[in-house]
Amino acid sequence: MIDAGQVRQRVERVKHRIADAGGDPARTGIVAVTKGFDASAIDAAAAAGLGMIGENYAQELQGKWDQLLPETRSTIEVHFIGRLQSNKVRPLAGVVDLWQSVDRTRLVEQIARHSPRSAVFVQVDVSGTATQGGCPLSEAPPLVAAARQSGLDVQGCMAIGPQGTSSQIEAAFAEVARFADRHDLEHRCMGMSADLEEAIRAGSTMVRIGTALFGNRPPRAASTRGA
Repeated sequence: MIDAGQVRQRVERVKHRIADAGGDPARTGIVAVTKGFDASAIDAAAAAGLGMIGENYAQELQGKWDQLLPETRSTIEVHFIGRLQSNKVRPLAGVVDLWQSVDRTRLVEQIARHSPRSAVFVQVDVSGTATQGGCPLSEAPPLVAAARQSGLDVQGCMAIGPQGTSSQIEAAFAEVARFADRHDLEHRCMGMSADLEEAIRAGSTMVRIGTALFGNRPPRAASTRGA
């Protein structure tokens, strides 16, 4: 079980980190990344005042949803932040509020079909790691256009930072922020527990925080792999 009081204390530490990096904690969204933890992590995040939770795996998210406290389900916004198979869109359509990892037209088509007018982020790849998903920045403009033409609400972009020095990470995030500016995207979801400061300095408006709130994740159950 995840303790809500402990999570609340850790939220305050994250907010201090945001402020120390030059950001405004009141205007920077914190997505509590609850992947790998049981449903108590989502309940604890909600009780600690975090309204957005992030999940990476379709099967895992579906398994947790019915276990949540009723008051949690009514107050949280579910973000899907992991690599998403197009055939997983339909079963998740009634659960996911914002699809952060849209990186190809096939996903655009499936979300528009099964979850019309949904809020989405386009995921761009600045890490160079194929397994993390995301489309190259050069391919992102037509993807944004396709999503808008499909009736989806393209609210922002998401990126996973590269490996490298602090200055290299910050430069990559700054490139994403410039892309968002050019395409009138309000949100830039950049930065996780390890590179939060670099992301904030580059202009992130939303961070995805897991281990800094909940600690190290337990090993994933075999039944959820590949979901």
